[in-house]
Amino acid sequence: MPAVGTIVGRTRRPEGYIGVPAPRDLTGSDGHTGRVTARHLLVHGVVQGVGYRWALATRAEGAGVRGWVRNRSDGTVEAHLEGDLTAVQSVVEWSQVGPRYATVSHVEVHAVADEGVASFEIEP
Repeated sequence: MPAVGTIVGRTRRPEGYIGVPAPRDLTGSDGHTGRVTARHLLVHGVVQGVGYRWALATRAEGAGVRGWVRNRSDGTVEAHLEGDLTAVQSVVEWSQVGPRYATVSHVEVHAVADEGVASFEIEP
């Protein structure tokens, strides 16, 4: 299991994280109480111009994860994910492969504070 902050290669699948900060309690408007976990991703490889942002947003929304994703000028894709630990982990694992035409070389994963975002946004 890689620790948070390590670079995860394309073929490795983390099952959990070590040193994760304690998630904060969140009570939603529907009365559901959950725990919020946040991760910052930096995805390297051929990940721009292949539908990576759109596919990540679709996967995140389907898992109930909130945050944002954007292209960076250095050719990487950057994302912020927050939500239930299991849901966030599933999106992090998917990010290591990405959509059909992407070639992910590695993903940097960092535990961060949540930003309290309400939805998932695709930024330019």
